[in-house]
Amino acid sequence: MIRKIAVIIIAALALQACGATTRLSQVGQTPPMRPIENPAVLAGTGPSQIPMPIMPGRLPATQTNSLWNANSPTFFGDPRAARIGDILTVNIDISDSAQINNTTSRSRTAAEDSDLTQFFGLDLTQFFNDNIDPSALTSLGSASSTSGTGTVNRGESISLTVAAIVTQVLPNGNLVLAGRQEVRVNNEVRELLISGIARPQDIGSDNTISHTQIAEARISYGGRGHISEVQRPSYGQELYNILMPF
Repeated sequence: MIRKIAVIIIAALALQACGATTRLSQVGQTPPMRPIENPAVLAGTGPSQIPMPIMPGRLPATQTNSLWNANSPTFFGDPRAARIGDILTVNIDISDSAQINNTTSRSRTAAEDSDLTQFFGLDLTQFFNDNIDPSALTSLGSASSTSGTGTVNRGESISLTVAAIVTQVLPNGNLVLAGRQEVRVNNEVRELLISGIARPQDIGSDNTISHTQIAEARISYGGRGHISEVQRPSYGQELYNILMPF
Protein backbone atom coordinates (compact mmCIF):
# COMPACT_ATOMS: atom_id res chain seq x y z
CA MET A 1 0.00 0.00 0.00
CA ILE A 2 2.83 2.37 0.90
CA ARG A 3 4.52 1.60 -2.41
CA LYS A 4 1.35 2.48 -4.36
CA ILE A 5 1.02 5.78 -2.52
CA ALA A 6 4.66 6.57 -3.25
CA VAL A 7 4.16 5.84 -6.96
CA ILE A 8 1.13 8.18 -7.07
CA ILE A 9 3.07 10.94 -5.33
CA ILE A 10 6.03 10.56 -7.70
CA ALA A 11 3.71 10.67 -10.74
CA ALA A 12 2.02 13.82 -9.43
CA LEU A 13 5.39 15.47 -8.84
CA ALA A 14 6.49 14.53 -12.37
CA LEU A 15 3.40 16.13 -13.86
CA GLN A 16 3.95 19.21 -11.74
CA ALA A 17 7.57 19.43 -12.90
CA CYS A 18 6.57 19.22 -16.58
CA GLY A 19 4.26 22.20 -16.25
CA ALA A 20 6.57 24.09 -13.91
CA THR A 21 9.46 24.08 -16.40
CA THR A 22 7.58 26.30 -18.85
CA ARG A 23 6.19 28.51 -16.12
CA LEU A 24 9.61 29.01 -14.51
CA SER A 25 11.05 30.16 -17.83
CA GLN A 26 8.39 32.90 -17.98
CA VAL A 27 8.90 34.30 -14.48
CA GLY A 28 8.94 38.09 -14.65
CA GLN A 29 7.81 38.09 -18.30
CA THR A 30 4.50 38.54 -20.04
CA PRO A 31 2.96 35.45 -21.68
CA PRO A 32 4.34 35.10 -25.23
CA MET A 33 2.04 35.48 -28.21
CA ARG A 34 2.05 32.83 -30.90
CA PRO A 35 3.43 33.65 -34.35
CA ILE A 36 1.16 33.91 -37.37
CA GLU A 37 0.47 30.40 -38.68
CA ASN A 38 -1.46 28.68 -41.42
CA PRO A 39 -5.15 28.95 -40.43
CA ALA A 40 -5.85 25.45 -41.72
CA VAL A 41 -3.30 24.08 -39.26
CA LEU A 42 -4.43 26.07 -36.23
CA ALA A 43 -8.02 24.96 -36.74
CA GLY A 44 -6.86 21.43 -35.95
CA THR A 45 -9.03 19.80 -38.58
CA GLY A 46 -7.04 20.00 -41.80
CA PRO A 47 -8.78 19.69 -45.17
CA SER A 48 -12.45 18.83 -44.86
CA GLN A 49 -13.37 15.32 -46.01
CA ILE A 50 -17.15 15.75 -46.03
CA PRO A 51 -18.61 13.87 -49.05
CA MET A 52 -20.70 16.01 -51.36
CA PRO A 53 -21.55 16.28 -55.07
CA ILE A 54 -19.40 18.35 -57.38
CA MET A 55 -21.27 21.43 -58.54
CA PRO A 56 -20.93 22.77 -62.09
CA GLY A 57 -18.30 25.43 -62.60
CA ARG A 58 -19.05 29.12 -62.53
CA LEU A 59 -19.88 31.12 -65.58
CA PRO A 60 -17.19 33.35 -67.09
CA ALA A 61 -16.63 36.54 -65.14
CA THR A 62 -17.71 38.72 -68.06
CA GLN A 63 -19.90 38.16 -71.09
CA THR A 64 -19.19 39.41 -74.58
CA ASN A 65 -20.31 43.02 -75.08
CA SER A 66 -21.54 43.25 -71.49
CA LEU A 67 -20.35 44.79 -68.24
CA TRP A 68 -22.48 42.43 -66.17
CA ASN A 69 -20.70 39.85 -64.00
CA ALA A 70 -22.77 36.67 -63.78
CA ASN A 71 -21.14 35.72 -60.46
CA SER A 72 -21.85 39.07 -58.82
CA PRO A 73 -25.16 40.07 -57.18
CA THR A 74 -24.22 43.73 -57.61
CA PHE A 75 -23.34 45.67 -60.71
CA PHE A 76 -19.94 46.90 -59.54
CA GLY A 77 -18.62 43.63 -58.11
CA ASP A 78 -18.93 41.22 -55.22
CA PRO A 79 -16.81 42.08 -52.16
CA ARG A 80 -17.68 38.86 -50.35
CA ALA A 81 -15.07 36.20 -49.66
CA ALA A 82 -15.19 33.40 -52.21
CA ARG A 83 -11.66 32.11 -52.77
CA ILE A 84 -8.92 30.55 -50.66
CA GLY A 85 -7.13 33.27 -48.75
CA ASP A 86 -10.05 35.72 -48.76
CA ILE A 87 -10.93 37.32 -45.43
CA LEU A 88 -14.38 37.79 -43.94
CA THR A 89 -15.70 38.98 -40.59
CA VAL A 90 -17.46 36.62 -38.18
CA ASN A 91 -19.84 38.14 -35.63
CA ILE A 92 -20.03 36.05 -32.46
CA ASP A 93 -22.94 36.85 -30.16
CA ILE A 94 -23.64 34.07 -27.67
CA SER A 95 -26.11 34.52 -24.85
CA ASP A 96 -26.76 31.17 -23.24
CA SER A 97 -28.28 30.21 -19.91
CA ALA A 98 -29.36 26.94 -18.34
CA GLN A 99 -31.10 26.11 -15.09
CA ILE A 100 -31.63 22.52 -14.02
CA ASN A 101 -33.13 21.21 -10.77
CA ASN A 102 -33.07 17.49 -10.16
CA THR A 103 -34.33 15.46 -7.20
CA THR A 104 -34.01 11.70 -6.90
CA SER A 105 -35.49 9.44 -4.24
CA ARG A 106 -35.32 5.66 -4.36
CA SER A 107 -36.16 2.97 -1.81
CA ARG A 108 -36.30 -0.81 -2.06
CA THR A 109 -37.28 -3.58 0.35
CA ALA A 110 -36.90 -7.31 -0.27
CA ALA A 111 -37.72 -10.39 1.82
CA GLU A 112 -37.22 -14.10 1.15
CA ASP A 113 -38.48 -16.97 3.37
CA SER A 114 -38.29 -20.69 2.63
CA ASP A 115 -39.02 -23.97 4.40
CA LEU A 116 -38.29 -27.60 3.65
CA THR A 117 -40.83 -29.80 5.41
CA GLN A 118 -42.48 -31.75 2.59
CA PHE A 119 -41.16 -33.08 -0.71
CA PHE A 120 -43.49 -35.12 -2.93
CA GLY A 121 -45.51 -36.12 0.14
CA LEU A 122 -42.43 -37.24 2.07
CA ASP A 123 -42.01 -35.75 5.55
CA LEU A 124 -38.51 -34.28 5.68
CA THR A 125 -38.58 -33.11 9.27
CA GLN A 126 -37.15 -36.45 10.41
CA PHE A 127 -33.94 -35.72 8.53
CA PHE A 128 -33.16 -32.64 10.61
CA ASN A 129 -31.94 -32.60 14.18
CA ASP A 130 -33.51 -30.59 16.95
CA ASN A 131 -31.25 -27.59 16.33
CA ILE A 132 -32.69 -27.00 12.83
CA ASP A 133 -36.26 -25.85 12.23
CA PRO A 134 -37.25 -26.98 8.69
CA SER A 135 -40.27 -24.66 8.69
CA ALA A 136 -37.97 -21.65 8.88
CA LEU A 137 -34.98 -22.92 6.98
CA THR A 138 -34.01 -19.51 5.46
CA SER A 139 -35.13 -15.98 6.08
CA LEU A 140 -33.46 -13.21 4.12
CA GLY A 141 -34.26 -9.51 3.99
CA SER A 142 -32.73 -6.32 2.63
CA ALA A 143 -33.60 -2.64 2.54
CA SER A 144 -31.95 0.28 0.78
CA SER A 145 -32.73 3.96 0.38
CA THR A 146 -31.10 6.65 -1.77
CA SER A 147 -31.85 10.35 -1.90
CA GLY A 148 -30.11 12.98 -4.02
CA THR A 149 -30.60 16.61 -5.00
CA GLY A 150 -28.75 18.60 -7.67
CA THR A 151 -28.94 22.15 -9.01
CA VAL A 152 -27.22 23.70 -12.03
CA ASN A 153 -27.45 27.40 -12.78
CA ARG A 154 -25.22 28.56 -15.63
CA GLY A 155 -25.05 31.70 -17.74
CA GLU A 156 -22.71 32.75 -20.54
CA SER A 157 -22.55 35.89 -22.63
CA ILE A 158 -19.94 36.47 -25.36
CA SER A 159 -20.03 39.26 -27.94
CA LEU A 160 -16.97 39.36 -30.18
CA THR A 161 -15.94 40.02 -33.76
CA VAL A 162 -13.10 38.15 -35.43
CA ALA A 163 -11.69 38.01 -38.96
CA ALA A 164 -11.43 34.54 -40.51
CA ILE A 165 -9.68 33.26 -43.62
CA VAL A 166 -11.08 30.93 -46.25
CA THR A 167 -8.83 27.87 -46.09
CA GLN A 168 -10.70 25.57 -48.47
CA VAL A 169 -13.46 25.67 -51.06
CA LEU A 170 -15.50 22.47 -51.05
CA PRO A 171 -16.76 20.87 -54.29
CA ASN A 172 -20.28 22.20 -53.70
CA GLY A 173 -19.01 25.75 -53.22
CA ASN A 174 -19.15 25.92 -49.43
CA LEU A 175 -16.26 27.65 -47.67
CA VAL A 176 -14.13 26.27 -44.86
CA LEU A 177 -13.23 29.09 -42.46
CA ALA A 178 -10.58 29.39 -39.77
CA GLY A 179 -9.38 32.31 -37.71
CA ARG A 180 -7.54 33.19 -34.54
CA GLN A 181 -7.25 36.38 -32.56
CA GLU A 182 -4.94 37.08 -29.64
CA VAL A 183 -5.08 40.10 -27.36
CA ARG A 184 -2.59 40.66 -24.55
CA VAL A 185 -3.50 42.98 -21.70
CA ASN A 186 -0.80 43.30 -19.04
CA ASN A 187 0.07 39.72 -18.09
CA GLU A 188 -2.96 37.98 -19.57
CA VAL A 189 -3.41 36.77 -23.16
CA ARG A 190 -6.95 36.26 -24.44
CA GLU A 191 -7.25 33.89 -27.36
CA LEU A 192 -10.23 33.40 -29.68
CA LEU A 193 -10.35 30.48 -32.12
CA ILE A 194 -13.06 29.82 -34.66
CA SER A 195 -13.47 27.33 -37.49
CA GLY A 196 -16.36 25.86 -39.48
CA ILE A 197 -18.11 25.64 -42.84
CA ALA A 198 -20.23 28.44 -44.32
CA ARG A 199 -22.38 28.88 -47.41
CA PRO A 200 -21.45 31.76 -49.70
CA GLN A 201 -25.13 32.78 -49.77
CA ASP A 202 -25.07 33.41 -45.99
CA ILE A 203 -22.27 35.96 -46.24
CA GLY A 204 -23.74 39.46 -46.16
CA SER A 205 -23.04 42.21 -48.66
CA ASP A 206 -20.70 43.78 -46.08
CA ASN A 207 -18.64 40.55 -46.05
CA THR A 208 -19.81 39.49 -42.58
CA ILE A 209 -21.47 36.33 -41.28
CA SER A 210 -23.01 35.34 -37.97
CA HIS A 211 -21.66 32.39 -36.02
CA THR A 212 -25.14 30.83 -36.09
CA GLN A 213 -24.81 30.40 -39.86
CA ILE A 214 -21.56 28.43 -39.64
CA ALA A 215 -21.93 24.66 -39.71
CA GLU A 216 -19.64 22.46 -37.62
CA ALA A 217 -18.62 25.63 -35.78
CA ARG A 218 -15.80 25.31 -33.29
CA ILE A 219 -15.48 28.40 -31.08
CA SER A 220 -12.94 28.58 -28.29
CA TYR A 221 -12.45 31.61 -26.08
CA GLY A 222 -9.93 31.39 -23.28
CA GLY A 223 -6.69 32.77 -22.04
CA ARG A 224 -3.35 32.13 -20.47
CA GLY A 225 -1.39 34.13 -17.96
CA HIS A 226 -1.37 34.96 -14.26
CA ILE A 227 -5.14 35.11 -13.85
CA SER A 228 -5.71 31.80 -15.66
CA GLU A 229 -3.03 30.09 -13.56
CA VAL A 230 -4.70 31.19 -10.33
CA GLN A 231 -8.13 30.02 -11.51
CA ARG A 232 -6.82 26.64 -12.64
CA PRO A 233 -6.61 23.89 -9.98
CA SER A 234 -3.23 22.37 -9.20
CA TYR A 235 -2.14 19.05 -10.68
CA GLY A 236 -2.41 17.35 -7.31
CA GLN A 237 -6.01 18.46 -6.89
CA GLU A 238 -6.93 17.28 -10.40
CA LEU A 239 -5.28 13.91 -9.76
CA TYR A 240 -7.10 13.59 -6.45
CA ASN A 241 -10.47 14.33 -8.07
CA ILE A 242 -9.85 11.70 -10.76
CA LEU A 243 -8.66 8.91 -8.46
CA MET A 244 -10.92 9.57 -5.48
CA PRO A 245 -13.82 7.07 -5.77
CA PHE A 246 -16.17 9.02 -3.43
